Amino acid sequence: MSSLTPAFQAELAKPALILFGAVEILLPGPTPVRLLDGAGVATFGGRTFVGRDETFGVLGGVSDFSDGLDDQAPNLTLTLLPPSNAAMAALAAPTAQGSPVALWVGAMDAVTGQVIADPDLVFVGETDVPTQKVSDGQRELELTVISFFDRFLEMDEGERLNTGFHQSIWPGEKGLEFISFVRDQPIWGADAPKAVLVGTGASQGPTGVPGIVL
Repeated sequence: MSSLTPAFQAELAKPALILFGAVEILLPGPTPVRLLDGAGVATFGGRTFVGRDETFGVLGGVSDFSDGLDDQAPNLTLTLLPPSNAAMAALAAPTAQGSPVALWVGAMDAVTGQVIADPDLVFVGETDVPTQKVSDGQRELELTVISFFDRFLEMDEGERLNTGFHQSIWPGEKGLEFISFVRDQPIWGADAPKAVLVGTGASQGPTGVPGIVL
């Protein structure tokens, strides 16, 4: 079953159409970044996207992406062309990592220039790794965007069975606060160590022969 609206499907069936891509990045702060992959303005869903943002520049490109398989999650790379060092720094700031990102593909009416309802939301994720490239007369930022499904692939190697980590997840829950020793310590985030046989001679088997103590 297609997620496209009937009007959008009818537009796609035409021999000539105007397609566009629209990207939204919700950086920390009151003003979102909403860019088109070309010149012009497009408004839909209460959002207005522009070909050139006065602060953050233009969208240079969007990489190919596909559904993940097995231990992979979908991801893509946005290429942004910020007009200033301040814009580059804001996009690549540590506080901007994890900012929500959404990507739509839509179509415009060739006569009226209006957006055909409703553009298809093809990707939702969050910013991950920024790569800055600076050459003569041009700044370029490659921004890796990961899917929220990446959260399911985390190894959780930092988890610990103690009150500090427990309360970092459930603040104020003090079930482990007064536990100083755990007899059976489960191994979190790693394979359990293999058992080691230690011959001590301290124990005896049924026949009185010294045995093996685990």
